[in-house]
Amino acid sequence: MHAARIIAAASAGSAPSGRVNPSAIEAMQERGYDLSTHTSKGLADIDAGPFDYVITMGCGDACPSMPARHREDWRLPDPRDMPTEAFRTVRDEIERRVVDLVSRLRDGDTQDEVL
Repeated sequence: MHAARIIAAASAGSAPSGRVNPSAIEAMQERGYDLSTHTSKGLADIDAGPFDYVITMGCGDACPSMPARHREDWRLPDPRDMPTEAFRTVRDEIERRVVDLVSRLRDGDTQDEVL
């Protein structure tokens, strides 16, 4: 949504459910993005890399090592079973961090170490 012309993003989980969470579809629809056409994917379903960036979201030991020049772990709670307002709070925090990452990429302000 925020950098489709400059970033090719892939999303996958360490334990995919096989379906996109209806709460995620609803929450993203509120932002004007249609997730209903997406599928639930595991890590084996995406390119093996190497990647410029790998962003993990608090999965700890469940996150395999994926080849990347830059890594960040956004320690966020899994909103899967949260009530709507809490789900939106996590969505908004992810969006804030994505906007920040895109800004850093555009400014060339990146780091080579694991964050």
